[in-house]
This record gives sequence, structure tokens and C-alpha cells, in this order.
Amino acid sequence: MNKLYIAPFLLALFIAVPIHAVEKADKQRLDEVAERGSHVMPFDLEKTTHIFSKTDTGGIQQVIAKDKSDTEQINLIRSHLSAITKEFKQGNFSNPEKIHGTSMPGLAELSTAKTGQIKIAYKELPDGAEITYATHIEKLKLAIHQWFDAQLSDHARHAVPDHLHDSSHHHHN
Repeated sequence: MNKLYIAPFLLALFIAVPIHAVEKADKQRLDEVAERGSHVMPFDLEKTTHIFSKTDTGGIQQVIAKDKSDTEQINLIRSHLSAITKEFKQGNFSNPEKIHGTSMPGLAELSTAKTGQIKIAYKELPDGAEITYATHIEKLKLAIHQWFDAQLSDHARHAVPDHLHDSSHHHHN
């Protein structure tokens, strides 16, 4: 078989077979991340769920209270996500570094993005808040997806992926 035929075939196979499995970090890593996270995130990880949804333009990160009437957790979520949105817009990803370490996949690329290359938007939800990340730059989309995978792995006890992303899964105000 000619090499010209093999490469497109392998590329098509790679693109057609999505890989959704994210390896959960080991128990010690999960404990360390939860401990460091408690110093950065003001809300209670046991009372909240993180949802990471990869999109064609980047992704959506949601934090929601498990108890919809827990206004304390909802307010803490909103306060934290609003604050880190401002930091992320300035290219400051120091809070995720404090929790996950400087070698966290995707973080270095996100930190070097120029202002405006990633559109980062905060939105309140009835039971929490979300941050949307959008870019047309392929390497930054990949960095967002790697970063989401790393968070899913490190927050395995408190995070879930949303593989079937469409707007009906998300809250609208």
C-alpha cells in the first residue's frame, strides 16, 4: 500500500474514534488536590459538583451546588468563579497552579495566550456559575481540552465530564 493512502486512512481513523476516558488520579493525588483546593476554592467540594464540557471552540466549566437551596455554597461558587474569570482574562492562571501544580497539562499554553485570543465569559446559574472559554486558535482549544481532562482526573471525586455537550444541558437565565 502506498504511503499516501495510509496517512489519510490513519488520520480518519484517529478522528473517527473519540477517546473519552480520563484516568482518575490515584488516591494520594486526589487527597493532595482536595487539600490544596480547600485553600483556593472557598466552597465545599463535598457540597458541589464541577462539570467540564469540551466544545468545538473550547469549553464550559460549571460549578453547581448539590443542594439547590444551599445559598451559602451558591454565593461562594459565584464569588470564586467571578474572581478567577477576571484573573484568567489577564492571563493569570496562578490559582489552578496552586491546586494542580505548574506542570498541569494545558496550563502553560493558556498562560501564554495573548489578550483576546481566548474569550472568557462568566455567567451565574440558578445553582452556581459557569465560565465559558472560546477561541479559534487550534493549539489553545487543545490546551483547554487538556486542562479540562487534567481537572477531571484531579477532581475525580467532585467532577464530571459532559461529553454530550449541547445547549439543552446547560442552564439559561
